[in-house]
Amino acid sequence: GPTVAIETHGCKLNQADTLMLARTFAEAGFRHVDTGEGADVYVVNSCTVTHVADRKARHSLRAARRRNPGATIVATGCYAQRSPDELRELEEIDLVIGNADKSTLVRQVIEWMGLPDTVPPIGDAGRPAPAPAARIRAMVKIQEGCDQVCAYCIVPKVRGRERSIPVKQVVEEVTRLVAEGYMEVVLTGTQLGTYGFEWPGVSLRGLIQAVLSETGAPRLRVSSLQPQEIDRALLECWSDKRLCPHFHLPLQSGSAGILKSMRRRYTPSGYAEAVELIRDRVPRASITADVIVGFPGETDEDFERTYDLCESLEFADMHVFPYSIRPGTTAAHLSGQLSPSVKTLRVRRLLELAKRQSTAFRLGLLGESRSVLWETHAASGFDVGEGRRWSGLTEDYIRVAAIDARELANRFTRVRLTSVDEGCVMAEVLCP
Repeated sequence: GPTVAIETHGCKLNQADTLMLARTFAEAGFRHVDTGEGADVYVVNSCTVTHVADRKARHSLRAARRRNPGATIVATGCYAQRSPDELRELEEIDLVIGNADKSTLVRQVIEWMGLPDTVPPIGDAGRPAPAPAARIRAMVKIQEGCDQVCAYCIVPKVRGRERSIPVKQVVEEVTRLVAEGYMEVVLTGTQLGTYGFEWPGVSLRGLIQAVLSETGAPRLRVSSLQPQEIDRALLECWSDKRLCPHFHLPLQSGSAGILKSMRRRYTPSGYAEAVELIRDRVPRASITADVIVGFPGETDEDFERTYDLCESLEFADMHVFPYSIRPGTTAAHLSGQLSPSVKTLRVRRLLELAKRQSTAFRLGLLGESRSVLWETHAASGFDVGEGRRWSGLTEDYIRVAAIDARELANRFTRVRLTSVDEGCVMAEVLCP
């Protein structure tokens, strides 16, 4: 049958969408190949959260055409939703299909290629799809869309209004993925904390409890939460050891004024309280954050407040982004846009802090033991006498590597953390 390659940019929600696309392609008789191999259909599932993401999408689409001159090239995802006409101007692209039409993408591709229509109706499971690459960690979409509309953010425009996926459907999807051999499931969405708002008595807490009690998922992760959604009741879920003690809490700024002008729904002190509460209730937790530097109107003093707050909170990791104007957002029209050079200097300072904190956090863990879900071993270039170099993630989202002769892919083992090397923690595998 025909072959398909899917390249995924951006967030975990896009990864969840890619998993569904791959499954539908497989059910339609397509064979999944790596993005580096030649393919009959090449899909780029794009991100548009910054201008850099847009550029990456265009670059990937052009490169796909160069590598696969005869292929059907498809642009989908958030860039395709935000600005389909911009993408249609690129002669490399055959089909532009936004998020709103992702569910019909495979059918549109089959029609475009003039293939006999073999797609089973949605809901007909057909053969279980061969998952792209190894089945290790699966992203499961539990909701999509966002009603918060932060000033800098294009996501509500490209993902629409908030809508939740029913608990029963999520549980069925997780059950299916576990049967397919996935060891870790990540609950993903745009705005997880308000999950289930459409139905009385349905909440994220209830969903987590349902997935834990009704499926055999060995490991469950929650991708991202807002600080104002952290409360004692929700944190009680983490008493179950299968729920990973890692919290990603977007901070964006440590200045009350900037948070307000971003239309974020918390204050710097409210954010710090959420972090304290997590550390109190889930002592093993690691906490990571996103920060936007150089939002319009950010003064030196605003930036110093952000820096000081980040320094005091000692994150395990911090993602730092220079503010990027997104057409169609209110922040694009704010006065006080900062010069690239100011943004660059501030980003550099915060990244240096992030690196120091990340290293300090990891050094502080040495000697401790963790559970690791092993993913892959490095290319044969890394074959050392004692075995291969394996890479995996701990329950608290720390990337570790170990040299071991055994076949560890998609297995859990206990490890002892031994040293830090270039941001990666080296570990010794304890007998499983």
